Amino acid sequence: MMKNNVVIANDHGAVEIKNTIIRHLVSRGFEVTDLGVADGESADYPDQALQACTEFNAAGDYAFGIVCCGTGIGISMAANKVDGIRCALPQNIFAARMAKEHNNANFLAFGGRIAYQDPVEGMLDAFIDADFEADSRHDRRVSKIMAIEKNSK
Repeated sequence: MMKNNVVIANDHGAVEIKNTIIRHLVSRGFEVTDLGVADGESADYPDQALQACTEFNAAGDYAFGIVCCGTGIGISMAANKVDGIRCALPQNIFAARMAKEHNNANFLAFGGRIAYQDPVEGMLDAFIDADFEADSRHDRRVSKIMAIEKNSK
């Protein structure tokens, strides 16, 4: 059975996109833990990423996590510094699907100030509906990603 909980956090540059994402996730039957800012109050994206990733790792019952800032770049970089997190920054539906199928991403990042060509809801659906292709090739590559994290400390 698929987990149906998602954790999300955002800074002041991504309030609107976070709200769009939450509405879509709820429409798909997910329960959302919102750790982000609500009304555009200033927040530092590294702090928001750390909060979401720490909650994700501590709870252990989330399907995946989402982090959002103005571009998605800074918050994805911060998220990827947290042990066990594989955060993808998809630019379209194809990349979102591949993030799950090939990289087994457990977080997605989006930018509130980015004009995406594909709708964010479409990217979410592609990610949610995809399955990790756990063949030897992709398992090996994801293991190498995680080994970099362990060996660089």
